[in-house]
Amino acid sequence: MRPAVPIMQPGRMKVVNYATYPPVREKVAALRPAHREYITRLLADGRLVACGPFADGSGALFIYEATSLAAAEEILAADPYQIGGAFAHCQLSPWEIIKANPALIPVTP
Repeated sequence: MRPAVPIMQPGRMKVVNYATYPPVREKVAALRPAHREYITRLLADGRLVACGPFADGSGALFIYEATSLAAAEEILAADPYQIGGAFAHCQLSPWEIIKANPALIPVTP
């Protein structure tokens, strides 16, 4: 068994964004390149843990790494999807990881 890796970092928290798209998704498609560029920067900056769209295309889930809920709100506010109106609704919630298995999380480019 591998040794446990510390999940919590002092002064940092995970915040989940459960985002839904509007029924008409032209804005989502039009803004996707800018949105993907933005989340790539978040990932490189250590502010995005994981993200991806729902299989049914109704929205997406994002897990942010932030110092506070207000900092996560700022991450969301700067997202081209949020700025351009591609999100119908977003629900931000602080989240605690109790257990995780990174080997089960596939990553696609």
